[in-house]
Parts: sequence; structure tokens; C-alpha cells
Amino acid sequence: MSLPTTNSPDTTLDSLGSAAARATLRAHPSRGYVQIEPPVEPMPRLSKELGGAVELFVKRDDLLPLAGGGSKTRKLDYLVQQALDSGADTLVTCGAVQSNHCRLTASAAAREGLGCHLVLEERVAGSYSPEAGGNNYVFGLLGAKTQVVPLGGVDAAVAALMEELKAAGATPYYIPGGGSNALGALGYARAAISVVEEARKAGRPFDAVVLCSGSGGTHAGMLTGMRACGDQTKVYGVSVRFDAAKQKSRIEAQYKECAKLFGNEAPEEDVVIIDSQVGPGYSLPTPEMRSAVEAFAKLEGILLDPVYTGKGAAGLLQLVREGAFQPGARVLFLHTGGAPSLFHYQPVPE
Repeated sequence: MSLPTTNSPDTTLDSLGSAAARATLRAHPSRGYVQIEPPVEPMPRLSKELGGAVELFVKRDDLLPLAGGGSKTRKLDYLVQQALDSGADTLVTCGAVQSNHCRLTASAAAREGLGCHLVLEERVAGSYSPEAGGNNYVFGLLGAKTQVVPLGGVDAAVAALMEELKAAGATPYYIPGGGSNALGALGYARAAISVVEEARKAGRPFDAVVLCSGSGGTHAGMLTGMRACGDQTKVYGVSVRFDAAKQKSRIEAQYKECAKLFGNEAPEEDVVIIDSQVGPGYSLPTPEMRSAVEAFAKLEGILLDPVYTGKGAAGLLQLVREGAFQPGARVLFLHTGGAPSLFHYQPVPE
């Protein structure tokens, strides 16, 4: 399978594309949570374990600021700034019962001195426990107030909560699940631009990027930023919840909205979804996820989470084993964080 690369015969055009993309970013104020880009690290032992034909790398967004790190810090960089600019004194958001996004939103609220309300959706019946560890424990530690709703109950609960807060004199700002809208996705457009610039500077572009595809802002933002730089590297989104058709439709919609901010098109063929790792459903374990979590830990000393990055990494390993990449290909895995939930789920048996 032949993959497109970032090689371009005209480096001047590359530079101009990158400069124009960064100019678009500067037009949207951010809070400054991301001051230093997390490293891109090689994974030589994992590469060797998989036969050594493909060079694997990892972008360590699990090392980003705010409590416990992770991808949502990039999105909140823009969303929290907008909240403050609008005069908000309270952040409201939603997520699953072990939501990394909710943890980081609560962390940002604590840092900014804002109130924080979390609507937690019990996507798997019986999966919520007030005594649970992991992210669920951290919500309260950070001072957030939580309420739990059944699957499909988020919209009504959020609408009622917003009205209740306004009636009490608060000024709430609603952040969608995962921080996934066009503004939040700018955080990953910025990440993509940095990845492209670093690879070009080194003279060794990546041949593919593999990432988790969940609420969609990370996936859409990475595509937007790379294409804004003129980079056509293929991006594989490993779905953690929906089948390929549904997830592709969701990502395409966000991609179009984010790309508009850069004045670009969003070709549907850019959105590639791998749905083989969803398993029995969102947050439910699979043997492949367990194997990937164990491999990253034992071979590279990197902790994944079982809901997102564990399944994303399982997708990466599947692609390598099935020969999706040419020999010598350089493949980047985007580690979007989530390790705190690992201590709740404990997916790898002793």
C-alpha cells in the first residue's frame, strides 16, 4: 500500500503554507496553556517487536499541562479563553463517567477560579459508581460538581442546568463534549502545524499519522492543520465508539467547519476511519486493547488508557501487522493521554 508523504519539491511553498496557517491561529486568542510542544519520541523496541520494517514514533500529548495532561488541554486553550472573554464565571460540560475531557475542564476551571459543572453520561448501564477512582475521583478533588444521566440524557440535562445557573445569577459557558467544535479543534490544527514543521526541519517527514477518533475535534483539527500547511500525509482515525460510516460522517462535519477558518476545503476522502477496535462498545475492553496497553508499557514505558489510546494503539498495531505501510515508513502515533482512568479500569490482568 503506497502512502503519500510530506515531501515537496518546493520548500518555499511549504514555508509559506505554514506561515499562513500560523497567521490564522494568531487571529484566534488562546489562554496559553500550551507553551512548549510535547516531544515526538521514537519507539524502537515496539518497532522491533513488530518486525522492524516500520519506524514508529509517538507524539506525547499525554505530557501536556493541566491535571494529568492529554489532548483536551489543546482544545481548552481556545475554549476557556472565549469563555473568559464572554464574561463567564462557570464552565459547563459533559462526558462519560471517566471522561478525560471533564477532568481537564475541571482543572482549567480550578486554575482560572471558575465554577465547574459536569454532566456525566452513563453510556454503559451500571458503569457509574460515586466511589470510583480514576478520573471520577479527580472530578471532586478539583472542585467540580457532577450529575449523572443515562445514555441519551445529556442534552436535556445540560439545557436544564444552564437555565438553573442563569436563574441563580451565574454566567455559564457551555463546552461541548470533548471540546469538539471548530474553535476547540484549532488546538489540534496548531499541533499538526508543529508536527509538520518539525518533520520538515529534520528533513524526514512522516508517512502516516494514527490517532484515536472519538468526539472528533482531535481528528478534524489534525487534518485541518496538516492540509493548511500543504501536507497530504494520510491520517488514520481509530474509532472508539461508532462504526466507520457514522464516525466518518461526524468527522467530516467537524473537518469542514474547522477548515473554513483557514479558508480551505475539506475533502471527504481525507477522513479515514478504522472501526475494528470498537469491540463490544465504548469503554468496553477487548483483547487487542489489553495487548496494546501492555506492549506500550513493557516495551516503551508509556502508559495508555483503555478507553481511547489503548484502542487507538491497538489500531496502530493492527495496521502495521497487516502491512498497511511500506517498509521503511515512518508512522506517528498521537498519544492523547488518559492514563488516570487506567487506574480505575485496570484492563491488563496479572
